[in-house]
Amino acid sequence: MERKELIDNVNKIHTTEMGVERIKKNLKLNTECDVVDYCRNKILDSNCHIYKQGKNWYCEIDNIKIIVNSFSYTIITAHIF
Repeated sequence: MERKELIDNVNKIHTTEMGVERIKKNLKLNTECDVVDYCRNKILDSNCHIYKQGKNWYCEIDNIKIIVNSFSYTIITAHIF
């Protein structure tokens, strides 16, 4: 059920300019990559494990964890684990 809530609102997912740079650095993405689209596609993947803890969504797939604020749908950070 929680997963559906995030998926239903995937178009609201966004990040800040600082977030873009932080995510690119943490995930070692090339500079041409659209970070928000990249994260949305990972979240929409049927293999993505999504759970809510406190005020954040945690999305885990392909050794990547994406953390999204559950109120604003802002991608806070993403990192390899």
